[in-house]
Order: sequence, then structure tokens, then C-alpha cells
Amino acid sequence: MRKRALFGAACLGVAAVLGPLVAAGPALAAEVRVQSGPADELWVRYLAQYDPRSTVRIAAWQALLSSAPDAAIDRFLESGYDYAVQLAAQRKARNADFAKRVLAAFTAEFSPEVHAAAQFAVNSRDDADRERFANGGFEAAKQRDSAARAARGEQAAALAEADRAFVRGLAVQDPGAQVRGSAAYAVRPGATDADLVDFFANGWAFGARLDLESFRQQGADNEIRWRATLTALLADAAAAEQAAREASGELAEQAKAAAVRAWQAVGDHTAPARSYWAEAQQLAQSQAENWAAVYAAASTATGPNWVAITGPAQSAQSDWDAERTQAAQQAQYWAALLQQALDGEARVLA
Repeated sequence: MRKRALFGAACLGVAAVLGPLVAAGPALAAEVRVQSGPADELWVRYLAQYDPRSTVRIAAWQALLSSAPDAAIDRFLESGYDYAVQLAAQRKARNADFAKRVLAAFTAEFSPEVHAAAQFAVNSRDDADRERFANGGFEAAKQRDSAARAARGEQAAALAEADRAFVRGLAVQDPGAQVRGSAAYAVRPGATDADLVDFFANGWAFGARLDLESFRQQGADNEIRWRATLTALLADAAAAEQAAREASGELAEQAKAAAVRAWQAVGDHTAPARSYWAEAQQLAQSQAENWAAVYAAASTATGPNWVAITGPAQSAQSDWDAERTQAAQQAQYWAALLQQALDGEARVLA
């Protein structure tokens, strides 16, 4: 079974001893203590709820709901996650995830044709229906919705210069790359009123969805990769420290130096993760504040265009607040691991 690493005491407050430390000896095991099971379970539960790939979510839930969850979580983190990611890259899974993503972002009220087509694709038992939706059906439905809005004319007539200015600002300043790109397209040279109406009706919300999913996927992929290496480093450091305690004579200094290097390797390994999650907290904070401002603007604006973004803005703010909390927990996880490495080095040198 994979040996689990430390999660910050501020998060969990339940200590347990790593398996390798128990094997290395009771004296060392008594001093080098770590948080175990709850850290991995919390991370897998996050993936089960929020990973944008359905195959990853399903695999994570299967591990959590297993009759032997500890072993199942270990297997998931060791190999099950990577396998689920491989499955997600296959065409059928990509099409299914795409249809669900569209269904979540394109509402029946503001994009009835797309919503209906996505709903059919999601509910269908035939993979060919999702293939057709992903390859032409989605774009055709978008065109039908756009044509219907243009025929009514209400949204285009309601556009004001302030609306254009707001979207021009998003094209430059929005924290999300997908929203910036969608906004830039809506106000590009030669853009029509229909382009701007489409942005308010669905392009804004869809871009926001893509930005959120990209953030979650990158964080998940990075975290799994860092944890995989961490396991071996912790086991090596514990073994090296025990060897240093047991060495004598002219071998003692060599063993002590090796143990110091092993704990330093653990500390060094935490650096990219600590940096990444600190930046992730800042980005999530920026996104949450941005969507709070969008919601405030939508709530006070008049006309049919801004109404479409009110609900998505509320949801996006809530989602990014949750991501900020999650990023803070991961930052604490890696900060606690750094402290564990520093404590191990200090013990060796004492």
C-alpha cells in the first residue's frame, strides 16, 4: 500500500505514523509523525466532486465508496487516476464531457436550441449522437439561437456603448484566458451587434466554465504528479535517518550527511507545489472578486442582455471561492511537509 504523506495540522489534527518509519524502528517512528489517511481522502473527495473529467470523478467515487476505502484510495492515487485520465482523452469520453459542459453553460432560457441539443446528447444511449453534437451539432444549434435572437431584435436594440466598453475591458483584464478570448472576439474589428449579443447570451458563461475547468484540471494533474514522487522521498529520508542513528565509527558522519541530504530533498520537492498553490490562491481570489463585480454590474444594469449573466456570475463567484479554499488547503499541506523536512534535518544534526 502506498505510504501517505503529511497534511497540515491546521487542517486535520490527526497524527499517524508512516509505515516505513515503523519498520525503521520505534525510536524514529515516535519522533517522525505524519498525518495520514484523511489527507488523501480529502483530496480524492475533491476530485470526485469537481474534476472536469467524468472518468476521473467516477474513479474517485469508486475508491471512496469501496468496501476497503484506504486500499482503494491508495490504488487510485498510485495508478487509477492516470488510467482515468487516459480514458478521458478517448473520443467517446471527450464527447460526453463536452456535451455535459455545454449543457451546464447554455441555459434553456437564453440558448434553447443549444440546451436542447446538448440535453439530447447527454441523455442518449448512442455514442454517435454525442459525436454528431461535438462535430457540427453544437455549432449548428448556436447558429439557430443566434438567428432567433437577431430576428427578435430586442437584445441588439438594447445594447449601449457602456456594454461595449465593459466587454472591451474584459478582453484585456479578465482573469480567465477563455473569457478574455471570447470577449475579444465579440468586440473585434468588424464585429456585429449579433456577436456582442451572443457573448452576453452564452459566450461569457461558456468561457467562464472553460476557465474554471482548466484551473481544476491543471491543479489535479500537478498534485498527483508531485505526490507520486513525494512518497519515495519520504520513505528514503526516514530510512536514511534511521541508518544515521544506527551507524557508528567513521561511517557515522557519512550516514548523517546522507540523511541530511535526504530530508533536504523532501524540502526541495515541496517548492514547486508551494509556489503553485500560493499562485492558485491568488488567481482564485482574483476570479471570485471579478465575478462579484460582474454580478454587481448585472444586477444594476437594465435590458435583456445582462440578465443572462446574472446567474452564471453568482455561480462562478461561489465556485472560485471554493477553489480558493481548496488551494489554501493544498498550500498548507505542502507547507507542513516542508516543516517535516526541516524537523527531520534538525534531528539528524542534533
